[in-house]
Order: sequence, then C-alpha cells, then structure tokens
Amino acid sequence: MDGYAADEEREVPLDDERVLPEQTRDDTDQGWGERRADNDERLLDERPPHWE
Repeated sequence: MDGYAADEEREVPLDDERVLPEQTRDDTDQGWGERRADNDERLLDERPPHWE
C-alpha cells in the first residue's frame, strides 16, 4: 500500500471559498525583514505637471 491511498479517501471540507491566502507572509515587507514603506505622499508630491 502506498502512502497516497489514505489521502485520496480523506474528506476535505470546502466551506471556505478561500483555500489559499491572498498573500503569504513571505511576500510582504515584514517577511523580507523590512519596514513597511508608505511613500504614496512622496509620489503624489513628485508627480509631473502633465499628470494633474
């Protein structure tokens, strides 16, 4: 008997629509050991005049 037979018979409840998270911890600034950088204000201040 291989190790996969038990997994094939196991019930997996799919009540929650979200099976996987939208973003993992490794995919964040914190996961990379960095601070959360919020530079939206700087980007808005430095936008070119033709964008207004």
